[in-house]
Amino acid sequence: MEASLDKSIKLILGTLVGLVLLTAVFSAGILVGHFVPASTDLPVISDLIPRQEVLPEQQGATPGELQTLFQPFWEAWNIVHNQYVDQPLDDLKLMRGAIKGMMDAVGDKQTYYMDPHVYESATSELSGEYEGIGAYVDTTGEYLKIISPIEGSPAEAVGLKPGDLIIAIDGVDMTGKTPEEARQKVLGPAGSEVKLTVTRENQEEHLEFSITRAKISIASVTGKMLDNNIAYVDINTFGEKTTDELYKTLDELLAQNPQGILIDLRNNGGGYLSTAVDVASQFISDGVVLYEQHGDGTRDEYKAQGKGRATELPLVVLVNEGSASASEILAGALQDYDRAQLVGVQSYGKGSVQQWMPLSNDQGAARVTIARWLTPHERLIDGVGLTPDFIIELTDDDIANNRDPQLDKAVELLIGLIAQR
Repeated sequence: MEASLDKSIKLILGTLVGLVLLTAVFSAGILVGHFVPASTDLPVISDLIPRQEVLPEQQGATPGELQTLFQPFWEAWNIVHNQYVDQPLDDLKLMRGAIKGMMDAVGDKQTYYMDPHVYESATSELSGEYEGIGAYVDTTGEYLKIISPIEGSPAEAVGLKPGDLIIAIDGVDMTGKTPEEARQKVLGPAGSEVKLTVTRENQEEHLEFSITRAKISIASVTGKMLDNNIAYVDINTFGEKTTDELYKTLDELLAQNPQGILIDLRNNGGGYLSTAVDVASQFISDGVVLYEQHGDGTRDEYKAQGKGRATELPLVVLVNEGSASASEILAGALQDYDRAQLVGVQSYGKGSVQQWMPLSNDQGAARVTIARWLTPHERLIDGVGLTPDFIIELTDDDIANNRDPQLDKAVELLIGLIAQR
């Protein structure tokens, strides 16, 4: 174990490993005894060894009220260190594995251990720069799932689409691997190549993609003026720079005297809750943006901050199946207050709030679901999503022929709203 981990921390974290390993020992014993017939050809299992005693320093490192609960931890920790055939063991690896096992045992797919590499890559993505293929992904299912490719990214260039499931990477089957393991394999240095095997809904054959990784620099907000005095604002993530980029974009567009604003949240996989509130505050003058509902029944509310730049102009918002999390916070609030009509297809439906809590000694972070959020009208979005006011599909044929009926419908609605002013 690294020298930076002091002895008491090593002992406490070693406890977690013990539980995981003890569970594996008992599971293996049940399976062997129940399914394998007796035979002299079977591997030899030695006689049971006496129970491993908990050392005084281990007992002393455990809080008094937890000593009975943690006793099997220490026993299992001592068993593997004293009895396992290949020594020495990597205590750092055992510690990380124990934390992972504990987080997995919570039973929430959004709650998990982020090892140092995972934590670094996740935070770099929200800071606006990282190296990979350029796609927002879902790690809660059986396979790594594409939520949305980032505009201008290698993932978009080769034709990856929302809903694609990555079943193999560089020819290695991902069945049985965690989606997070798959995500780490997809990441890599700019200029290197990764080969993805993908299943896509309504496609019988697997799809193969060879993608050259790149340094992904994400401008989270861009804007331009469209015909009919409509300002188009594309928000593709809710990261560290989004609020400042939105201020700048709105200032530039508002200087051109637009009569309406079209906000594009399609394929925006989300980001920071605080950033979603900042962004919503630019379009809602006052009132609750969202409620945060905790497991103990308590509720926090997040209100618009006031002094928004565009609280009066007509709005239309574009959403699709790749619009998730913070995107749904913004779109849900605008829809509830009748500030905007939504155009597109049902949004993703991620309505839970996670905190990333860094662990000591640069050992990654615990990502924990702390609450579920509700729209101002107390709609639950988790697993449901937002239903647009106007459901407009975007087909493969539309994309191939550079058509965007969702955008066309949004512009049509804005023109009508502008005419009514």
